[in-house]
Amino acid sequence: MNKADVLVVEGLAVDYKLRRQTSRAVSDVGFQVAAGETVALVGESGSGKSTIGNAVVGLVPITAGRVILNGKDITRATGRQRRSLAGQVQMIFQNPYGSLNPALTVEQILAEPLTAGLGLSLREAASRTVELLERVHLPADVMKRRPGAFSGGQRQRIAIARAVALRPSLIICDEPTSALDVTTQAAVLDLLAELQREINMSYLFITHDLAVVKSFASRVVVLQHGRIVETGTSSQVCNAPINPYTQALVAAAPVPDPVIQRQRRAARLGALSMAESGVSN
Repeated sequence: MNKADVLVVEGLAVDYKLRRQTSRAVSDVGFQVAAGETVALVGESGSGKSTIGNAVVGLVPITAGRVILNGKDITRATGRQRRSLAGQVQMIFQNPYGSLNPALTVEQILAEPLTAGLGLSLREAASRTVELLERVHLPADVMKRRPGAFSGGQRQRIAIARAVALRPSLIICDEPTSALDVTTQAAVLDLLAELQREINMSYLFITHDLAVVKSFASRVVVLQHGRIVETGTSSQVCNAPINPYTQALVAAAPVPDPVIQRQRRAARLGALSMAESGVSN
């Protein structure tokens, strides 16, 4: 473990109990996220990537392994201890339509972490809310409106403003752009990069889209069936993947040329077949 690491995950295992059976969702996963770094967890649905993010913030119990945040082991942190960590780690969820309380105004949504986490008065929180909205490029006059009045991209900007309110050292981004159109995705990614430069936060970026990873993350951890199958820099993993499963993910990224797209689809099916049979290059 490096002293500059914001997050260290060691030998992580997570089980889900389904009736009388136990299913292992994540097995022996380990990685680090350094200060100011973006590390992407990549894999298809069911690969365990969101489970890892949920385990880090305490939304699911950890079966084995350790989670260390800013040098402190939080693996078995209690609910009260978890709440005290809100200033260090925050989460941005996939669905901008479901992550914000529809009954609250934007001002109430953003003031809550400021009053509860920093002990600010309502007047102080209102002033900080204006600053937060400016950070995510929304006008101050949206404060009195409720989430239902906004587009998906605008709601995600509000969710991002809430996540950065306490200036955490780590934000877990769980598919934050997958529910958005391509243009809005690019704008949200640009905003996240801008905030990272300003606040020097680290991101654990969860996605299935290697096209997004290539331009946004510095390192990539590829997951299949709850296990790590490949790690490396985004350039290495996206341009020269070694594992057949990673090769299949790269081939799945859409391209405008239909001929190339058909070729990549055929290559992806071949790579998936190799990955499932346990054959590696």
